[in-house]
Amino acid sequence: MCGITGIFDGSGRSRVDRGLLARMNDAQSHRGPDDSGLFVAPGIGLAHRRLSIIDLAGGHQPLFNEDGTVVVVYNGEIYNFQDLAHELAAAGHVFRTHCDTEVIVHAWEEWGENCVERFRGMFAFALWDANCETLFLARDRLGIKPLYYAILNGRTLLFGSELKSLLPHRDLPRRIDPRAVEDYFAYGYVPDPRTIYADVAKLPPGHTLCWRRGAPMPRPRQYWDVAFDARHGLDEAEAAAELVAQLREAVRIRLIAEVPLGAFLSGGVDSSAVVAMMAELSHDPVNTCSIGFKQASHDESGYAAQMAAHCATRHFTEEVDADAFDLVDRLAAIYDEPFADASAIPTYQVCALARRHVTVALSGDGGDEVFAGYRRYRWHHYEEQIRARLPQGLRRALFGALGRLYPKLDWAPRPLRAKTTLQALARDSTAAYFHSVSQSTDDIRARLFSPALRRDLQGYRAIEVLRDFMDRAPAEHHLEKIQYADFKTYLPGDILTKVDRASMAHSLEVRVPILDHEFVEWAAHLPADLKLRGGEGKHVLKKALEPHVPRTILYRDKMGFGVPLAAWFRGPLRTRVHEALSGPVLAGTGLFDMDFVHTLVTRHQSGARDYSEPIWALVMFESFLRRVHDAGAAHAPTDSELLDPAPI
Repeated sequence: MCGITGIFDGSGRSRVDRGLLARMNDAQSHRGPDDSGLFVAPGIGLAHRRLSIIDLAGGHQPLFNEDGTVVVVYNGEIYNFQDLAHELAAAGHVFRTHCDTEVIVHAWEEWGENCVERFRGMFAFALWDANCETLFLARDRLGIKPLYYAILNGRTLLFGSELKSLLPHRDLPRRIDPRAVEDYFAYGYVPDPRTIYADVAKLPPGHTLCWRRGAPMPRPRQYWDVAFDARHGLDEAEAAAELVAQLREAVRIRLIAEVPLGAFLSGGVDSSAVVAMMAELSHDPVNTCSIGFKQASHDESGYAAQMAAHCATRHFTEEVDADAFDLVDRLAAIYDEPFADASAIPTYQVCALARRHVTVALSGDGGDEVFAGYRRYRWHHYEEQIRARLPQGLRRALFGALGRLYPKLDWAPRPLRAKTTLQALARDSTAAYFHSVSQSTDDIRARLFSPALRRDLQGYRAIEVLRDFMDRAPAEHHLEKIQYADFKTYLPGDILTKVDRASMAHSLEVRVPILDHEFVEWAAHLPADLKLRGGEGKHVLKKALEPHVPRTILYRDKMGFGVPLAAWFRGPLRTRVHEALSGPVLAGTGLFDMDFVHTLVTRHQSGARDYSEPIWALVMFESFLRRVHDAGAAHAPTDSELLDPAPI
């Protein structure tokens, strides 16, 4: 796992400032503490930070082809590199190393832009071909590895693994994008390809960008998409057997490493599935890592210990306090953009634990998206069955009126909180799902934003992101449409971003076998009722795992991997929240109605309502402003600031 960055003059051969390139590279040195390298030629500069995993002695980057005309910097792992190397060697290419990086330069020479279609893994890379004066950027299919870029004055391209690697360039504008603010307060993150800055973008998952010097700036090109095309009539037992075979292979190819390797083990279905496959494939005990919480409502360590004993792993666990709010400011430095998923705190903690024992960890991320495991999928399915029976006009009138009359019972069990369900039934499918994934309602955002911000939005609403993906989803079933939307938004924007930044802050590589693209494609062909059946998600996954994972783990209630925000803001963080949200930093942006901010905080701290999610989003936004936006490039966070305790 590594970090890449670079500068490209798309219209000429201007001099690249080597010192600037080095500063951009060093801004993300935590991604690669083992080695660094720079390549500079007229109009092009590439830089790399290395975390050595494969071919420790020979994998230095930038890496060149035989005659030095093609050079690459690369972040990730290509798991089928050995097969590709044999194929390319047979075609006449000469290899000098045993690392997966060298496969990229020769694959480019052999297959050009289509080389990415041959790679099985997670990757973000930049390749320069001096023969045709072309820069080629690529990002893996699911967006496991990040890649940011910006165009300056229509001619200069900056790129990097993290936003912080672009910030040292003094000509990079830092104009906050009003649409990104709306997106952030709706979703809790800024969905691809947008970033918090209007002049910086993320290369979307499954896309490439190829720019030949002298040609107009190109648009990103999509080379992969997931299509839901169910094979109806598929036998459940046959599907379960094939699932295990597919998952075992996805895990097997991710066990290649020349450094200590292990796995995260939460005691949930997905991580247990990965550990079970690892244990069956490994001659030695698997290293597993989990964290426990003192608060019983958040603690899954007992289930993790049960699974560790079942697989006879070498298990490492550590009890942490869920009240780890000393991490609040550090998160802003780690994520660069505002990021309001509070589970980033325990994710950071489990990565810290894992790095003390291993350099590579496999995780179970992606299981909920691939096999419809989220509770919101179940509720959406129920609601869609009702929507299908009643015209929208009738639903809007009937359920809209009932939703307005029914009291809001945030404290009650879900079946009694009918107000939300009634309101959802009055909406169309996309609006209802958008409401279920939103961290704040349309009404709260409308009141939270200042008149100036509402004017700058020009009518833009965050639902447009979701509606675009659901409208063009290559799927027929309503469950598959929201799975597709999550593949394009929540998975890369939240889940994978959270894990990438938290793990890289500790120089830990995380591999995600459930998001192997061939496994994802196979699962996308499963009928929806094999994923969600009888009100239970991951149906076929759980059936397939019954011989491998204890039933007490497979069929227990799902627990969240979070922190007690509501209690924090009424207790130990009460003063911190008040100071942050009433201080000059947030008010100085002109983005918010500060009277309404005060109302949110006051009503939450009095216990009248639970506004913990929008308050957390505001706290993280304020921290981003202080730690990243207002700090300036010269004061970009150092690696010690990412890891050492910071005052709150």
